[in-house]
Amino acid sequence: MSKELWINLPVKDIDKSKSFFAAIGFSFHPRHENSKDVAGLVIGEKNMLIMLFPEATFQSFTQNELADTKRGTEVLFSIDARSREEVDELVNQVKAAGGTVFSEPREHGPGMYGAGFADLDGHRWNVLYMDMSKMQME
Repeated sequence: MSKELWINLPVKDIDKSKSFFAAIGFSFHPRHENSKDVAGLVIGEKNMLIMLFPEATFQSFTQNELADTKRGTEVLFSIDARSREEVDELVNQVKAAGGTVFSEPREHGPGMYGAGFADLDGHRWNVLYMDMSKMQME
């Protein structure tokens, strides 16, 4: 079975995308730190990688048309937060970095608080804080 999972994501401008994600608190894998062709966005404590590729490079891998993020959503990346305040802070950072908030922070039922934003290329992200002690378990 596989050892790792890499999610590949097309972006229009690697440098602008790196600046955006750095501004909202993400880090990058050192393996690609000097590359103009790829960036490894490190997510979470388990260091999952989302690989950012120029659209032409990404399209050469997929042999398929790119999704139009202005018209539809192909995937929703969901990341967790340690607190409600962390959700609010990330939303403020997204706005300051030029991203778009499509769902302001709000309650999503007992124990769940979150928001949604789009990065510079229109890819959609959720950030959620889940208080398991308050969530109803079935």
